[in-house]
Amino acid sequence: MKTIYNPSKDTWSEILERPTQTFEAIEDTVKNVFKAIKSEGDVAIKKYTKQFDRVELDKLQLTDNEISEAQHLVSEELKEAIQLAKANIEKFHAAQKTDPVQVETTAGVVCWQEKKPIQKVGLYIPGGTAPLFSTILMLAIPANIAGCKEIVLCSPPNTEGKIHPAIVYTGNLCGVTKIFKVGGIQAIAGMTFGTESIPQVYKIFGPGNQFVTVAKQVATQYNVAIDMPAGPSELLVVADDSADAAFVASDLLSQAEHGKDSQVILVTTSKKLATDVAKEIESQLAVLPRRDIAKEAIKNSKLIYVDSDTEALALINEYGPEHFIVCVEDEDFYVSNIENAGSVFIGNYTPESAGDYASGTNHTLPTNGYAKQYSGVHLDSFYKAMTFQKISKSGIQAIGNAIELMAAAEGLEAHKNAVTLRLKSLKNN
Repeated sequence: MKTIYNPSKDTWSEILERPTQTFEAIEDTVKNVFKAIKSEGDVAIKKYTKQFDRVELDKLQLTDNEISEAQHLVSEELKEAIQLAKANIEKFHAAQKTDPVQVETTAGVVCWQEKKPIQKVGLYIPGGTAPLFSTILMLAIPANIAGCKEIVLCSPPNTEGKIHPAIVYTGNLCGVTKIFKVGGIQAIAGMTFGTESIPQVYKIFGPGNQFVTVAKQVATQYNVAIDMPAGPSELLVVADDSADAAFVASDLLSQAEHGKDSQVILVTTSKKLATDVAKEIESQLAVLPRRDIAKEAIKNSKLIYVDSDTEALALINEYGPEHFIVCVEDEDFYVSNIENAGSVFIGNYTPESAGDYASGTNHTLPTNGYAKQYSGVHLDSFYKAMTFQKISKSGIQAIGNAIELMAAAEGLEAHKNAVTLRLKSLKNN
């Protein structure tokens, strides 16, 4: 990791730059896949699955036998761990339910808001080097709590044409309605347009590599919503002398092992801690099974020393990390003043891994600085809010003249007339 001391503010944008390709560099590839799948459906899906995943598939949807087989390949210990996490995630997301809001804005004018579930949602679950079955918990559980009727899951197959059994088990456990052996761009395009096998959905959720991220953004051009443009994983730790260097290094490496394009950053007010963390990273990295991946991510990563908490906080808010760990003596300063972060982890005994798996919060979070304007996935992500109003005779008389004046001022006479007719009918009666 590169160590930087007291960077001037005019260099922050360069120092905090993410190691991602530009949208333009990937867009043509994505749009070509979309075009083919829109016109050729399953045929194109299978062609790109063979090209990208190096496997030929007869059927895209998992059969009941495949689902049953996967159940037996997951150990009882892992099943129990998944069920514990499921219970915590259900508890936290169920607590996010809200009652309808109703108010009489003027005598005789009643307005209210109700939340309705998005009927068809698609979940993208990365496979490959890290089968993220935990992401199913984060997406399918709130989808079911919200009442989504169709929950479609796509995940890339291995070279044997199979999905990791833990993904299949967790999907089945959490009420996914259909599971497909499709990954990458072709999965997002399939859920966008619908094919002979894959249903079209109204909103797509889930993380992925840069190609999946761009594919989700392209999907929005075809009237499909997405949770957020989430890309490669990232983590920022702020720490001082009260932090444990080994803990900090382990948290940084936990994100670095996600992928070569991941990024981790330590911001510290302690030069000694920066040195100790750098040493810990080297020693812990040496024994990691995914050290080759983590090493590449570490090349994109930084140890940044600053003189004060105030400057550290300003730099962190500028970065807007996906995951933000606070390991400092004055943790309230950061917790109270952080403005841009996907999810915050407080104290030496709150590793980011807890949020990834079992504490109850959601781990599908905004990356690439999108924490400045996006929330992580939560229960409301699976709803759309619908407003209602009912106006009585006295109500239209109370606000009718204001509506007429405003409509006339905008030059919209038909709008005005819709009220004028009603007011005249009430006068005549």
